[in-house]
Amino acid sequence: MSQLLRYRYYDTPEGQDIFMKTFVMSKYATVTGVTAATYDVLMFSHPTSFSSIAGRYAWYVGPLVGMAAAYSVTANTARNIRGKDDKLNSFLGGAVAGAIFSAWQRAPIIALPAAFFLGMAGVIKKTAIEENYTFFPDVIQASKTVKSVNHDWTLVKDIDELKGWTKGN
Repeated sequence: MSQLLRYRYYDTPEGQDIFMKTFVMSKYATVTGVTAATYDVLMFSHPTSFSSIAGRYAWYVGPLVGMAAAYSVTANTARNIRGKDDKLNSFLGGAVAGAIFSAWQRAPIIALPAAFFLGMAGVIKKTAIEENYTFFPDVIQASKTVKSVNHDWTLVKDIDELKGWTKGN
């Protein structure tokens, strides 16, 4: 179980550990869905009963988890069927996720654009992984924080000759 929680999507090559990859994608989709649903419940829809709150959460979390699972299963299955590890697999996964997105929004008119854009997002992510590019690099923490009083930021440490000076008359 601990391996399942520590696993990352690109720990193994495409086409392997499909269940673990699907779990990882679904985990991130669940967090995103709960965040979006909480925002919606608190700011917009203001449901009054427990069932309507649960319905709002299900309306966000369900399709997002479905999109994430469809992406990972499709991309990895395409890799296993085609025998090639290329960007087309990621595009196909994104296209399936786009189809689920258009069904979620009940707007068939956006099926093709959503499939294209989410497919391209998959291709961009796959290219970023292959080229060792990070979208969100680690942020270097600022030197002045609440705890910065504990650090000595002077350029020169204390000089014994300058200690004990007085301001004079």
